Amino acid sequence: MSDFEVYTSLFISSFLSSTLLPGHSELTLTTFIFLKKYSIIDLIIFASIGNILGSILNWCMGYYLTNLKNKKWFPINTLRLTRASSWFLKYGKWTLFFSWVPVIGDPLTIIAGVFRVPIYTFILIVSIAKIMRYFFVSLVATNIL
Repeated sequence: MSDFEVYTSLFISSFLSSTLLPGHSELTLTTFIFLKKYSIIDLIIFASIGNILGSILNWCMGYYLTNLKNKKWFPINTLRLTRASSWFLKYGKWTLFFSWVPVIGDPLTIIAGVFRVPIYTFILIVSIAKIMRYFFVSLVATNIL
């Protein structure tokens, strides 16, 4: 694989992982780290940017599409939406630090859009969470921890 293909596949995997679509960004990142052919910093950057942009897409869905939440094709079911909403109402924007957590993180980013968290605040908190996640994964993959 060329460098372009590696970074593009990691970006796409990370983007998909942060939406409600299935993705395995940690596995993809770890695989490329194990190959020891690519800069770990570059891998973290591409994974983080993809994941952050996917979360921004979720925020936009929450912000602009909540009036469509009862449609069958809406990507989040009522139970997950309700659970994420109760977390968000209880703890506010700070729940976005859990945006990296599988299963609950993606709905939280949608709920942030529903509750109109300012986009700059959203990007700041989500970016910190997502970058720290990939930094931690890279530390584990390189046996530093």
